[in-house]
Amino acid sequence: MDISSLSEHEIVVTLLALGLLLLCAFVFGTLLEKIKGPRVVGEIVGGMILGGSCLYYFFPDTMSRLFMAYPEEGKVLNLFYQLGLIFLMFLSGYNTEIKVDRKNIRTISLVFFGATVIPMLLSIPFMGMFREYFIGSENAVSSYNLVFAIGVAITSIPVISKIFFDMGIMNTEFSNTVLTVSTFQDLCLWILLNVATKIASEGKIELLSMVLIVLVTIGLFAVIAFLSRFIRNIRHEWKPLTFYTLSFVVLLIVSALLYLCGINIMYSAFVVGFLVKSIFGTAEVTKTRMKFLESISFSFFVPIYFALVGIKLNVIHDFDILRFLLFFVIAFGLEFIGTWSMLLFSGLKNRTRLNFAVTMNARGGPGIVLATVAYSYNIISIEFFTVLIITTMLSSMIAGYWLRFQKKCDKDVFEHLV
Repeated sequence: MDISSLSEHEIVVTLLALGLLLLCAFVFGTLLEKIKGPRVVGEIVGGMILGGSCLYYFFPDTMSRLFMAYPEEGKVLNLFYQLGLIFLMFLSGYNTEIKVDRKNIRTISLVFFGATVIPMLLSIPFMGMFREYFIGSENAVSSYNLVFAIGVAITSIPVISKIFFDMGIMNTEFSNTVLTVSTFQDLCLWILLNVATKIASEGKIELLSMVLIVLVTIGLFAVIAFLSRFIRNIRHEWKPLTFYTLSFVVLLIVSALLYLCGINIMYSAFVVGFLVKSIFGTAEVTKTRMKFLESISFSFFVPIYFALVGIKLNVIHDFDILRFLLFFVIAFGLEFIGTWSMLLFSGLKNRTRLNFAVTMNARGGPGIVLATVAYSYNIISIEFFTVLIITTMLSSMIAGYWLRFQKKCDKDVFEHLV
């Protein structure tokens, strides 16, 4: 078997491009953390500096020699982009906790309905207003509508978790409620995104096929729960080499097999992460090993993914500030109104309702994944892709600064909901 290879010059240029992406992501991610902003926002800004929003605009020839030096370079970089997305979703799946505290089940239900169902329903009248500018080349209206609704309602578990950790309010009643709601919300929205990509790739989808996809994606978690009990009964102590090798084998092969069954790679990686957690458990040794994998992924693959997201953004040409502001106000406002209004039935004080309404607007990593997956399937245009990314960045920063301000006003505000 003869496997073609890149020339030495092409390899060197690719390594240089990856190095610059990683450097810019690290520098700007660190700067954002210094001012208490989400690191992911800085990593995207780092990519924007290299792309059409900055350096490529002023020095197109120089940047082309780095990032378009040979015809296949875009495909090579896209491989790292996809690996970053896969590891991000894999680790998100592993870190997913599905817990319902009976004490807070009423609040959890109200926040979930208010932050997910209400904003999605209220977004329907606004979809046609933006369709001419936001729909992708596939012209898949149903898929576009689903992505629009998801973009309004989605909340980020990683960004919120990082903010909670930094503020020292993790495991408070407030943080546990937000993370539980976000987990259920993300599961529902990933399923809807999987349906949207299926519609876009097949051109149309019948109701029976759509129901089948939903049942399969939900059923995967039931199958995982069943398999994990069986495997846990027969497993022995896994060596580090065995643990990592089997994890990667399962991640790559199962993701590929699920794709053949109509489940997109993003959701497949999320499910595999949940599967690995179910199989290997949450013992301290497993957590330590996953921390090592997380450190490698979040220091190389994931920053490159976010930087490549940023490099695609062109706020000079592919961006209309008025449409962005209008969409941002609609998205932030619907999520805020839905959450706040449902919590009127909770008996919580107004300040707590406001904190939930703002916090559920942090779109973070999932918002970026939504944009990149939808754009890769040509469901949305480059303008909507840019709008979704910047909406994600701005909403996440607002949530972070708002929570820090609230804690500064009252250090015990998040300890008890009532």
